[in-house]
Amino acid sequence: FLGVYGGEFSILRSPQSVVFRDGSWPIPGERIPDVAALTMGFSVEEDLPWPGLGVGDLFHRPQATVLVTVKGVDKLPVKGYSYPIENAVPFSLDSVANAIHTLFSEETPVVLQLAPSEERVYMVGKANAVFEDLSVTLRQLRNRLFQDSSILSSLPLSSLSRNNEVDLLFLSELQVLHDIASLLSRHKHLAKDHSPDLYSLELSGLEEVGKRYGEDSQQFKDASQILVDSLQKFADEMFNLYGGNAVVEVVAVKEFNSPLSRKTRSILQASQSNKENPYNLAYPYNYDYSVIFNIVLWMMIGLALAVIVISYNLWNMDPGYDSIIYRMTNQKIRMD
Repeated sequence: FLGVYGGEFSILRSPQSVVFRDGSWPIPGERIPDVAALTMGFSVEEDLPWPGLGVGDLFHRPQATVLVTVKGVDKLPVKGYSYPIENAVPFSLDSVANAIHTLFSEETPVVLQLAPSEERVYMVGKANAVFEDLSVTLRQLRNRLFQDSSILSSLPLSSLSRNNEVDLLFLSELQVLHDIASLLSRHKHLAKDHSPDLYSLELSGLEEVGKRYGEDSQQFKDASQILVDSLQKFADEMFNLYGGNAVVEVVAVKEFNSPLSRKTRSILQASQSNKENPYNLAYPYNYDYSVIFNIVLWMMIGLALAVIVISYNLWNMDPGYDSIIYRMTNQKIRMD
């Protein structure tokens, strides 16, 4: 692997059925979703020549994959296996979520994708019932922090302040981690079913703290330590809720290399993106394109042929002999 390293991919907890090797092998940023898919037993389009992932027990796949993306820092001192990220480009677990939803649609697995700072949330299956009380908007998160059962009463804030909006954004993301584990603990039976679950969380509060105070500030150092402790606690809770059969991963990136990492409404940002893509190239098609194309094509051809055949028969139809309407009318006239 050759390239610029711009982050770190860490494995906090994993079951024995998933084999991760200890080493400094870099992983391409665009192949992180493939790692999540392979650990869950799903196939990928291209082989992954990455020695960090070994062949585990194919008959005992993890019941859940939890991936937390932390923006604003290259690495976090978490416990577990860590690998450098080569070419940290934006990625999503949509392909993994679609595979789970397709293969286990009747069992309604839990699929939760959440970015609190951007108010993006996507829930599929039983996640709508489990996390219906989860705070997802910025206003809900702020109100949740000042409730009696919030994490403010247990976290050592140190140099962070409850009166600063940036600090509250960072703390609200930690509150989301705590609430996810708390809500799931009330529905432990979902962690024991036969369908795998997926959790994808994106945290950018630490990035905002670094922009506000600077990366050498005491606030940024305290926030980083609080985040590491919260992630370790969250990983242990999710791992225990699934009976030790869950993979908890953390992706730490300073910033994504692609300008498409965050969608905004800024006209200036759109103009900059167009300059970097002067040929206006389309996105590459996924593996479902050929299937959808053939379905639509042959359905249109079949409908066109049906219309032609029906029109031809109607045009050459003899009303007196081929239509029951005229037959009944003629008999009624003769009787009258």
